Amino acid sequence: MKKYSKIVAPLAIIGLFLAPTDQVLAGNPDRAGQAGATELLINPWARSTGWAGANIAGAKGLEAMFLNVAGTAFTKKTELMFARTNWLKGTDININSFGLTQRVGETGAIGLSIMSMDFGDIEITTVENPEGGIGTFSPQFVNIGLSYAKGFSDNIYGGLTLRVISEKTANVSARGIAFDAGIQYVSGKYNQIKFGISLKNVGPRMKFSGDGLSMKATIPGSTVGTTYTVENRTAQFELPSLLNIGGGYDFYLKKDSVSMKTHRITAMGAFTSNSFEKNHLKIGLEYAWRNMLMVRVGYCHEKDIRNKDERTTVFTGPSAGFTVEIPFGKNKSTFGLDYSYRATDPFQGTHSIGARINL
Repeated sequence: MKKYSKIVAPLAIIGLFLAPTDQVLAGNPDRAGQAGATELLINPWARSTGWAGANIAGAKGLEAMFLNVAGTAFTKKTELMFARTNWLKGTDININSFGLTQRVGETGAIGLSIMSMDFGDIEITTVENPEGGIGTFSPQFVNIGLSYAKGFSDNIYGGLTLRVISEKTANVSARGIAFDAGIQYVSGKYNQIKFGISLKNVGPRMKFSGDGLSMKATIPGSTVGTTYTVENRTAQFELPSLLNIGGGYDFYLKKDSVSMKTHRITAMGAFTSNSFEKNHLKIGLEYAWRNMLMVRVGYCHEKDIRNKDERTTVFTGPSAGFTVEIPFGKNKSTFGLDYSYRATDPFQGTHSIGARINL
């Protein structure tokens, strides 16, 4: 009976994510475009994007700050990470990210993450100069996350993130805050059964302001050309909140307790309920050899993604990536390189590369 239960449990978890209905995947397409700060939906880290962000239940360490902050509690000591993403290759948009997590106490961990989008130099155009030639400007999108996660038992982990959001051009800006929360549950002899829930991007509305929203106008009927300054008011916009639910299972190819972790295959699935766009169904598979070489693939599905005429996203679903992690030192520290690719149409995909140090 135990033998069959070990097989049924992972298949049941995976099956929950392989039987979607049109109603479940519909989401809220009627509200698409009504939220702002959509850069909060971009995962800047190379490892987790390799399997389409399906590892809501298994994300650990610094990258968990984006997917499910509860996984930050698995930080062993200190983790540093840098990443650069060539966003939609051909658009000249790059994303630079930095993060740090630190173990505090026996079961807690704190984290800091910074994500910055580089749009390059954009020509300034006006009514009088529609072709530009009068200078350039560069928008700056930055968000900074501060997190705390804790293990409440050997099986249950939870965490919170406060994220500060900043969007600005030369003369218009908006600032806000958002909160993330997450829970992970692990079970089994080798913690091979995983389940996770995360709530992201919950916060007050944001609003743009600045000198760029004002203009000079002449008072109607004035004989001396008296002018006055008019300041336009902008509407507030909501944050792109969402809910993730995921599960997964680790398959070990050997039963020997000493060498069983030499070969691991992990299957993950997740469902994302978006407040302002179509919902997502994600599946991912990762093979690991001694946790030194990891190869992964993933697929993110939404309604009409296979129909080019009806698709509302530039991403077509598939993603892939790999990790090489090399141990060094007496304290079992590691240095790792991550890479991921996400397929798009049009453009030439999204490429992410990252480096991490676990001390």
